[in-house]
Amino acid sequence: MNWIMLAAALAPAILLVLYIYLKDKYQREPIGQILKGMLFGVISAFVAIAFASLNELIGLSPSGDLQTTSDAFRNAFFGAAIPEESAKLLMLWLLVRKNKYFDEYVDGIVYAVAVGMGFAGFENILYVFGSGYCSWAQVATSRALLAVPGHYMFAVMMGYFYSYVHFHKGNNIIRKSMTLIAPVIFHGLYDAFLMEQAVVNSDALVVILTICFFVVFIIGQRQARKAIKRQLARDLESSTQNSNPLDNIIW
Repeated sequence: MNWIMLAAALAPAILLVLYIYLKDKYQREPIGQILKGMLFGVISAFVAIAFASLNELIGLSPSGDLQTTSDAFRNAFFGAAIPEESAKLLMLWLLVRKNKYFDEYVDGIVYAVAVGMGFAGFENILYVFGSGYCSWAQVATSRALLAVPGHYMFAVMMGYFYSYVHFHKGNNIIRKSMTLIAPVIFHGLYDAFLMEQAVVNSDALVVILTICFFVVFIIGQRQARKAIKRQLARDLESSTQNSNPLDNIIW
């Protein structure tokens, strides 16, 4: 049973890493670098815990049970989104800052997804094994459909903008900031609409919050797909024209 639970926890993250790896059809990254990225993602989980603990210590995120709407939003952003995405970005930077294989636009997404799925896989193990034998399958299924794809889309957004910063050697503060801001906004809203359901007392509000959650989820997934297509198109153009078409990068 333990092996089945472990497979159920890790399979969604591994499949998404394989998906983005195969999408990089022009010059794929070495498997060793992908595995290293996933290991860095596991490390990022511990870094995120340290960041979140600091936020709680200084009062940015609430301690204990959530009681109000403010608690839910503060916990979503300062307890989850900001520390987790900051930790992933730090690990992504450490992974690719001297990586000679980081030479295509889509590579930023590939490496960011490797880090993000390392984080998501480790987090999944904690949730699945922590849920007990009676409900682990339900937890594994729900997280495979929502939580892991959520971390995937956050990673794609981070990697998209990271490639711009990496290749476009300028001082565009907005683009640099979006490397963290984009995933934090989607991650924060994703968590906030879920956490908010624990503090409202109206079934109607729960329905509205659920709809808002899925709107954020669907928009995020669409943006992730568009980002991958754009980077692949730029890589194709660059390989056929032997040029560097970064001047017109937009979201």
